[in-house]
Amino acid sequence: MADPQNSDRRPEEVIADALGRLRGRRGGWRGMPGPHDGPHHHGHSDGPFGRGDGHLPPRMPPWAGGRGRPSDGPAKMRVLVALASASGPLSVSEIGDAIGVDQPRASRLVQQGVDHGLLRREADPDDARRTRIVLTESGSAIANGFRGERREAIRTALGGLTETEQQEFARLLAKFADGWPQ
Repeated sequence: MADPQNSDRRPEEVIADALGRLRGRRGGWRGMPGPHDGPHHHGHSDGPFGRGDGHLPPRMPPWAGGRGRPSDGPAKMRVLVALASASGPLSVSEIGDAIGVDQPRASRLVQQGVDHGLLRREADPDDARRTRIVLTESGSAIANGFRGERREAIRTALGGLTETEQQEFARLLAKFADGWPQ
């Protein structure tokens, strides 16, 4: 009954990854909370990084809440989290697939991350015509901080479930996310 891919991972890690995959899918599931969605969300940065009043707290990176379309903030954070979760550098197209945006938008988000010193382009050793995208130290710190806050929120939400229920919920949610249309 256990998924071999997730059997060695804690339930909150499996759940966080599944929620991230659902949130990033094309045609997105608008009911799935993102990193800046909250009860008072009106295109501002509420949620784990916001205060609920539309103002950015000091630790919110300007890149994630700054210029661009109002909906870019969550997508920018998903870029950082996707890279932090990957086993290595990703291409712009792979980032787009991971966060559920088209290649031109992924390219714009990556360029903004590079401009803010959170991402770095490097040559692909297998194909000199391609570049790979990696997190800088600053980008990694932001992504890891966000991932830690998200996992803590999930741990809190799982508090009312037994360990067996937590594992089963994580397994089912991962299976559900895997089945969600691309």
